[in-house]
Amino acid sequence: MRAVVQRVDRASVTVDGAVTGAVEKGLMVLLGVAEGDTEKDLAYIVDKVCGLRIFEDEAGKMNLSVQDVGGAILAVSQFTLCGDCRKGKRPSFDKAAKPDIANAYYEDFVAACRAKDLPVETGVFRAHMLVELVNNGPVTILLDSTKLF
Repeated sequence: MRAVVQRVDRASVTVDGAVTGAVEKGLMVLLGVAEGDTEKDLAYIVDKVCGLRIFEDEAGKMNLSVQDVGGAILAVSQFTLCGDCRKGKRPSFDKAAKPDIANAYYEDFVAACRAKDLPVETGVFRAHMLVELVNNGPVTILLDSTKLF
């Protein structure tokens, strides 16, 4: 399981001209579910996202989590994070989980973050989405449950 986590001042997702999710200060999380991912992978990503200390404290050091600053999460499923570009120029998505499995893990991710008392907004699974954000910093963190990076 992979996640791209961005510290944002605001972020939104629009589908067919309607905003489906929007947050102010918080995290934009793009989530990719790979074939073979388990509950252990999910727990790792949830723990990292919710506890990631990438917000500045009073001393200007990145020492606070989204929970600490009263922020929110905008979670968007993105199978392209599982793309493999090592061979050729067109990514292979063979390692991405099948849609029914990916959606279940995506929904579980959202539920687990909400269970930690975090407000979570979402995109629409398998929809064509327009994502807008203002990345504060910019701060962008890559997470991989297999600890590939």
